Amino acid sequence: MRASLALHLSLFRRQRAQIARVVEGRTEAFRAYEARYRRRTAAYSRVVPLAFVHQQLQSSDVVYVGDYHTLPLAQQTYLELVERALTSGRRVVLALECVEGRHQAAVDAYLEGRLPERSLFSRLGLTGTSGFGPATGSRAVLAFARRLKLDVVGIDRRAQGERSLALRDAYAAERIARAARAEDRPLVLVLVGQYHLAPCHLPLQVERALGEDHARRGLVVYQNAEGIWWRLAREGRVGEAEAVELADGAVCLLNASPVVCQQSFLDYLEAEAGDAPLEVDRTAAERFREMSELIGRLAGVPVGRALDSVEVTTAADSDVLARIRRRGRFTQAEVSQLRKHILTRESGYIPRARTAYLASLSLNHAAEEAAHFVRHCAVGDAMEAPRGASEAFYARCLEEALGFFGSKLVNPRRTCPGVAEWARRFGATRGVDRQVAAFVLAHKAAETEGPEEAVKLLPLRRDHLFHGVSHALGYLLGDALYRAFDSGLVDTADIRALFRDPLDDPRGAYFAWTQRVHT
Repeated sequence: MRASLALHLSLFRRQRAQIARVVEGRTEAFRAYEARYRRRTAAYSRVVPLAFVHQQLQSSDVVYVGDYHTLPLAQQTYLELVERALTSGRRVVLALECVEGRHQAAVDAYLEGRLPERSLFSRLGLTGTSGFGPATGSRAVLAFARRLKLDVVGIDRRAQGERSLALRDAYAAERIARAARAEDRPLVLVLVGQYHLAPCHLPLQVERALGEDHARRGLVVYQNAEGIWWRLAREGRVGEAEAVELADGAVCLLNASPVVCQQSFLDYLEAEAGDAPLEVDRTAAERFREMSELIGRLAGVPVGRALDSVEVTTAADSDVLARIRRRGRFTQAEVSQLRKHILTRESGYIPRARTAYLASLSLNHAAEEAAHFVRHCAVGDAMEAPRGASEAFYARCLEEALGFFGSKLVNPRRTCPGVAEWARRFGATRGVDRQVAAFVLAHKAAETEGPEEAVKLLPLRRDHLFHGVSHALGYLLGDALYRAFDSGLVDTADIRALFRDPLDDPRGAYFAWTQRVHT
């Protein structure tokens, strides 16, 4: 197995385990339901062009499109299929899982212009404002339907217990069948969670609800089914395959790796207050360039030429580790550390490779790494200068502070866990998280007594504590630095001097700044 594929697969498995730990309701019935879906999507029969999918869509009556609720690309792809369906000349009906049937009257009023958008979204629970999660894509689909005056049918219902999935499928099937039985034989496009698409799940229920007298041709369109994607990856065909056909006649569109799909859900769970996703219509590299230029102007650091050679990679790049290795000389031990870093789902800027790795397509992550890049442009190799353990700790605190400060320049709404939050975490968490909180609180208390006391409390022998505590202390300093700059206590000249400081004395610099901005 290629090293790049092995890394991607390891990241996928880690994230799958992480998601499993937070997702509730995995009953025996759910696991059986999931297993049936996975068996049906474990293999494909042939690669097909998108034109084949569009042709199959237009000759069908009910098209079931799989949805990954937190991935905006999934809903965007659905709307692209709707646009294709409209060219058939038939009436098109959108059957949406994001709308419960009990809200049908409200949806109809919204589509007819009798109910404001905000009122509808409030009733449907689509009021999230962060930009992460299912609300964004669902709102886009409903707005599209209103703009084009398309009919919408809500197909979901609330259900709990072992039979919840069967009850929801049966309810959705009746709603879909009612729409498909219309005399003008509309083209119904269903958008529903991918597990429902296994032919023995929702499609079979719809077939039964229609009956022999109203039989309709169905088409299942999966998106980025994991089993198929990994099979193509092992065959080295991911880049060349836009779609595949399965043995049962279903098709699967391929536009995002399973890792990216998972990360959209984890981003939704972990989004900081005030964070936002990068725009889907802009590349990460484009946004990184804009942020670097903005931060560079304030820091007085020219970044134009350096931007021509910096590389921006994301979790969507299956060969990310190989690309980093090609751009810098790394020992085997350093490569191992880079691999571990990628698997922790943390972003990072690697100066030696002049590469920014974005583990999440979040505004805050990208802005922070842009600040690290600007810092590298200012001091060059001094950013990676060899240092003793305690000096390296305080240097990292200051680098993290500059990263957080730069991200606040781009997104002033970003928040930082304060000392009170760390005290709460000390009481509410266990293991490493509690240990990090303990060291953070102890260091902040010792700072009032001076460097000689605080340095006795540094966690220098355990990497995870070294990084966790320096990261937290750096964020606290960066947040205080931004507030001091915003209030005029620190001026632009001070910021420029700090960005250009080679940190010959990082401990002295750390304590001088904490005293000045009163962290």
